[in-house]
Amino acid sequence: MQRTLLRELGAEFLGTFVLIVFGCGSVAQVLLSGQQNGEYLSINLGWGLGVVLGMYMAFGVSGAHLNPAVTLTLAVHRRFSWGKLLPYCLAQTAGAFVAAAVVYVTYWDALASFDGGVRQVLGDQGTARIFATYPQPFLTPVIGGLVDQIVGTALLMLCVFALTDHRNCAPVAYITPVLVGAVILTIGIAFGFNSGYAINPARDFGPRLFTFVAGWGTEVFRAGHCWWWIPIVGPLIGGVLGGWVYDVLITRRHPPEADLKQAL
Repeated sequence: MQRTLLRELGAEFLGTFVLIVFGCGSVAQVLLSGQQNGEYLSINLGWGLGVVLGMYMAFGVSGAHLNPAVTLTLAVHRRFSWGKLLPYCLAQTAGAFVAAAVVYVTYWDALASFDGGVRQVLGDQGTARIFATYPQPFLTPVIGGLVDQIVGTALLMLCVFALTDHRNCAPVAYITPVLVGAVILTIGIAFGFNSGYAINPARDFGPRLFTFVAGWGTEVFRAGHCWWWIPIVGPLIGGVLGGWVYDVLITRRHPPEADLKQAL
C-alpha cells in the first residue's frame, strides 16, 4: 500500500512538473522575447498541450489529477480517498515548484538580458508573471478575482466529469488527456484576461513560492492586493461547485443502466 501511494505521488509530481515546465516556459518565451517568439495564443497552446503531456505522464498510475482542486473535487464527489488528499496536493505543488526552477535556470541569460538582473514583480520589466498569475489592475480581488477563479475551475470540472463519465458520453481513456487539454485551451481563450486563468492552486502557489526564494522577495505575496490566496481558495471552491452542478443536472438523471445499454 505504501509503495503504491509513493508511485502515485511520484506520478503526480512528474505530471505536474511537465504541465508547469511547458506552461511557464511558453510564458517566458513570449515575455522575454517581447512577443517576437509567440503571443497570447501560443501561451494558451503551451498550457493546453502541457496538460495533455502531463496527463499522459501520470494517467495510468495516479489518474493524473495534477491539480489540488481536481483532487479535492474527486474526494468530495467521487469517493477518492481523503487520506490521499494532502499527499497528492503536496506532490503537485512540489512538481510545480521544481518546474518553475527549471524554467528559471533555462532562461537565466534571457532574464538577465530582459531585466538587468533586477527582479521585479509587476510593471514593464516585471518577470514574476512568468511563473505565477497576477490580476489586472481593474480586478477587485475578493469579488472579481474569486468569481473569476470559481467560474474557470467550475467549468473545468464540469468538463472533466463529462469526459470521464462512462454512463454519459466519455471517450476511450487514451483520448481523455487530449480533450482535457482542449478544455484548458478553451478556458484560456475565453477567460484568461482577468488574471491568467490559474484554476489550479499548485500551478500558482508552487511557482510563486519559487519566485519568493529566487530573488523576487515578499512582493510576490503582496502584489495585486495580496492576490496570492485567490488562486488557491477560488479553484477549490469552483471545483467542488462544478462537480456538484454536473452531478445534480447529469449524473442523477442518467437513464437506468439497462435502458442506457438498449439506447446504445
